[in-house]
Amino acid sequence: MPVVSIDAMNQHLAEISKCVSVSAIALLILDGAGWHSSPQLILPKNIVLMPLPSYAPELNSVENIWDYLRSNFLSHCVWDTYEAILDACCDAWNALMAKSELSSQLERENGHRSKLRAVGISLLEFVCT
Repeated sequence: MPVVSIDAMNQHLAEISKCVSVSAIALLILDGAGWHSSPQLILPKNIVLMPLPSYAPELNSVENIWDYLRSNFLSHCVWDTYEAILDACCDAWNALMAKSELSSQLERENGHRSKLRAVGISLLEFVCT
């Protein structure tokens, strides 16, 4: 989505909800963005939200992946259109998925390793395939 907002988050939750297996519950780990905790969120019954503590990026394993993508594929770039941004992100994601030594490259200084199946990452994989 080209913007972040409560409406965008509601649409995101609705799309995730459609992908959750029958009788399963999706646990979404969220950072402190305001739209993640708004009382205006429409939370599907098959989704549970778990906010992370403030200032704890080492607990959010997907941060390792974003750092790697920004550092290796998406920094110092300007795109002309939203579609070009999506294409660049998908190309970066697919390049990341093609690597076999991911765990060592995504390791943070504090020793925590990223889990590529972190909540939300499979949605990016779905979009880019």
